[in-house]
Amino acid sequence: MVRLFRIFIPLSVLVLLTSEVLLITAAFVIAAWVNEVELFAYLFYGNGAINIALALITILLGLYLHDLYTNIYVDSHIVLLQQLCFIVGAAFLVQGFVSYINRDLRMPLHVMVPGAAMALIGIYVWRVFFSAYMLPILGGDRLLLVGSSSVLEEVAEHIHNHPEKGVRLIGVVNDDPTDSTVPGMTKFLGPLDRLREIVAATQPTRIVVGMRERRNRLPVEDLLELRYCGNIIEEAPTAFERVCGRVCTKELRPSQLIYSGEFSRRRHIVLYQTVCSMAIAAIGVVVAFPLMLITALAVRFSSPGPVLYRQKRVGLDGTTFTLYKFRSMRADAEVGTGAVWAVKDDPRVTYVGRIIRKIRFDELPQLFNVLKGEMSIVGPRPERPEFVKTLAEQIPFYRQRHAVRPGITGWAQINYKYGDTLQDSVMKLEYDLYYIKNMSWSLDSYIIFHTVKAMLLSRGAQ
Repeated sequence: MVRLFRIFIPLSVLVLLTSEVLLITAAFVIAAWVNEVELFAYLFYGNGAINIALALITILLGLYLHDLYTNIYVDSHIVLLQQLCFIVGAAFLVQGFVSYINRDLRMPLHVMVPGAAMALIGIYVWRVFFSAYMLPILGGDRLLLVGSSSVLEEVAEHIHNHPEKGVRLIGVVNDDPTDSTVPGMTKFLGPLDRLREIVAATQPTRIVVGMRERRNRLPVEDLLELRYCGNIIEEAPTAFERVCGRVCTKELRPSQLIYSGEFSRRRHIVLYQTVCSMAIAAIGVVVAFPLMLITALAVRFSSPGPVLYRQKRVGLDGTTFTLYKFRSMRADAEVGTGAVWAVKDDPRVTYVGRIIRKIRFDELPQLFNVLKGEMSIVGPRPERPEFVKTLAEQIPFYRQRHAVRPGITGWAQINYKYGDTLQDSVMKLEYDLYYIKNMSWSLDSYIIFHTVKAMLLSRGAQ
């Protein structure tokens, strides 16, 4: 796995993306070479380079929106072919739109047709080959698990469920192979006193240690010897964070928050985020004003009650503020129940409310919260004071998520579903702590990019 944008990206995804950029570019260059007399003049003196770049970006964006850089295993050849045909068809529609705006930027039809056909066939064949033969050998990390902690079990389960990450499990070393916490899908290799022998035989890239009881069981001398022989050894929570993209609260200790500078509020990052969030919000208000006006009218005439829904939320340092949203529920939604979490297919949601929630238009007024300095574009989701009080009593370190301003979108929002249980709140807290720990402009950009995808595909709303 390679670390980019403060997150770990599978090597297999980077290789696939790079190879398809070259493949698609080559397809259109070959098509131009076959049909154009002066290829050099077309590419460098005409609009050829711009034409090909536009087609390339369109196809790559289509692959991304179809999750073909997330689910890179080919489960069905027919489904893959259908998706590729749809993507190439969308590329032709984009070319038609570009032609309407500026004919000089449109790729000639005698280049576009054969180029798109070669790209479609090339991507299909390459994807099938890549899934069958390249993925097994692109595993950047080969992990050897030492111990039987529940964190190791979660790491093993996550790797098993996400083979596209390119991480392989060699096996587990533990004194008790019948221990119920030993990862069930991981091969047992032997007891702790054979650790050096097992490492020499398997040659792992990383040794991940997770012991339930460290005293008298942790093979300190063996681990020291292996470390000074050049082996990479890391604790289970570190591997958990790298593989799962969230902080492990099970193994999180107060001393890590107190002494580690990674969880502190870095002033230059906060200043950058504040300035950028306000700039984006100001532009967003101007651009989205027609959409907000249409949404407001739809809410006003579809059901009785106010257009805007005002609700108290907990923000930076635990202070409360009034969050603005377009009303998507009946005006009397909480008269008899008080503050409760929304659930799937919530009967309190109006017909128009269901639509604006699906396309996230109900959250547009939160741009004004950003302009007031109460929220950021990216950050942990702001919760209601009633929920915060209950969750803080039951979940350790829950109040630490208020170390930064809450956001309209965030790391937890793009990685996890809408939560309505205690376990969901724990999972989202782990994502929030990961964001706070790795807060940066590059991670914010990555989150915003994925949020646009979620909005276009109407994902994650409830």
